[in-house]
Amino acid sequence: MATLQCRVVSAREELYSGEISMLIATGTEGEIGVLPGHTPLITLLKPGAMRVQTPNGEEEVIYVSGGVLEVQPKMVTVLADTAMRAHNLDESKIVEARKKAEQMLVNQSDTVQTNAALASLAESVGQLQAIRKYKNRA
Repeated sequence: MATLQCRVVSAREELYSGEISMLIATGTEGEIGVLPGHTPLITLLKPGAMRVQTPNGEEEVIYVSGGVLEVQPKMVTVLADTAMRAHNLDESKIVEARKKAEQMLVNQSDTVQTNAALASLAESVGQLQAIRKYKNRA
């Protein structure tokens, strides 16, 4: 089976380094799947779940809050703003953060508050998607 090297790095740590057979992430234009032999590209990532499949078929789900995905002939690099393995996310805290963001949107009084609320809402929705993808793969 063909593989390629992958590195997933956030500002705090390296979350993944090794061979993969496939990577699926949410880019600004929608979901993107990367397989060995993919055309080189660089794209921005939106908050959401990223799935990394190893050559033996195991899958790891990682939440990324945004960042950059670079595909080279034998290497995929993800430079994430923040990233966490889906199994480390706390669903109850995320649901609470989503409620707060929705309440901020209702009560917003200026553009700065609106933008902060929208960013918080996008992050919580992306985290919930990551949790659901993690739970559904088992």
